[in-house]
Amino acid sequence: MPEATWKPHEKHGQLTTQSDLPDSVYAFPKQRKEPLTDAEHVRNAVARFDQVIDVSDADRALAFANIEKAAKYYDVNLAETSWHDLGIHPQKNRREAAAKGAVTRERREQSEESTGQRVGRQKK
Repeated sequence: MPEATWKPHEKHGQLTTQSDLPDSVYAFPKQRKEPLTDAEHVRNAVARFDQVIDVSDADRALAFANIEKAAKYYDVNLAETSWHDLGIHPQKNRREAAAKGAVTRERREQSEESTGQRVGRQKK
């Protein structure tokens, strides 16, 4: 198993964009996927592990080691003992589903703009 590269990030509340985060806070540091900045993010990384695409088995092993280290630091109970428990392969048709979702979102936004509506509020 690879050695974890994750390190806690101490600048909480001062970050303005995701690009402010160092690679060392991500489960997948090369891809900068799944930040592990608090307990909620650790749980999200576990839940979304199989949604990360275009990564090798070695990347997944490193990500799991990082998740384990962050889970211990943030006192998150991690029942899984291997990255294989989180999903070996990304979800089928993930790219197609993401593209379809983007088209749907764009249509909805265009529709809202044409009617003067916004989600949760009216245009003034």
